[in-house]
Amino acid sequence: MLPTIRVAAVQAAPVFLDLAGTMAKLETLVAEAAGQGAELVVFGEAFVSGFPIWGSVLPPVDQHELHVRLFESSITVPGPQVEQLSRIADRYGVVLSVGVNERAAHSLGQLFNSNLIFDRTGALVNHRRKLVATWHERMTWSHGDACGLEPVPLDGWYLGALICGENTNTLARYALLAQGERLHISTYPPAWPFDRRADGAGYDLAESIRLRAAAHAFEGKVYNVVAATALDQEAVDAVARGDERSERLLCGSPPASMVVGPRGDIIAGPPALDEGIVLADVDLQDEIVLKRAHDIVGTYNRFDIFEFRIDKRRPAPITFADSEETST
Repeated sequence: MLPTIRVAAVQAAPVFLDLAGTMAKLETLVAEAAGQGAELVVFGEAFVSGFPIWGSVLPPVDQHELHVRLFESSITVPGPQVEQLSRIADRYGVVLSVGVNERAAHSLGQLFNSNLIFDRTGALVNHRRKLVATWHERMTWSHGDACGLEPVPLDGWYLGALICGENTNTLARYALLAQGERLHISTYPPAWPFDRRADGAGYDLAESIRLRAAAHAFEGKVYNVVAATALDQEAVDAVARGDERSERLLCGSPPASMVVGPRGDIIAGPPALDEGIVLADVDLQDEIVLKRAHDIVGTYNRFDIFEFRIDKRRPAPITFADSEETST
């Protein structure tokens, strides 16, 4: 029940805000990774069909056109694109993890930053919505919930996934580990412009990814498969609109995809080019000896002192009470 797995972190740019084009590119990349023996193929945050990078460089009054395009290239769960992703996972016999823009079924004004995991047969085995949209993302995405905040067994993998800033949320990370997580997925955006000021601190996205990935891997004694979405020139042109300062901000701090070991060390990646597939073989048995020193969900904790509770219900926009319930 503690297998060795070949994992693939795909660092690639979607066809910007183009759903059909992105789905076609995704299948090509899955085929490439599977052809190299990958059993788990992971795509970055909001890969289908693009991350709202304009939120950090454009004022809200200039974002409407891009938001409509994002909405039009989003998907519903369930829906036809989910069925297409299911067929891709089944066709290539891989466990597939994909970041998507999810449209709420009941409202044209609600989008979620979601992650979907399919097993080798194409069954959707995990559907998560990002708990808290980060900074400017709140102009685009609603807060998610804890439904699906759990690892998927997958014949001993116990695969968990967190989206971007969730990997900085100590309780979210602990929640997965406390439910038996053995293999972790982290997904990230293609850019994170943070400060236009000349003396601003800026934001080193690749280093921030490395720190968070190493922290979770080391604390949990798990392997961490980190996939970031890449940024191509089409996306930069669509958002910067010829403004050199915005273009510099968008391109100034690229992300990094990697695989991190349970000692916090990078064992594969980042890719040599802006786009690439990071491959690694991970042996889940490695955590056994390492947890003798620190098992933060076992012997290195004090359950008599600390208590942790999760509400996994998915909130609904409306709840009905039938006549029998209200008449008593």
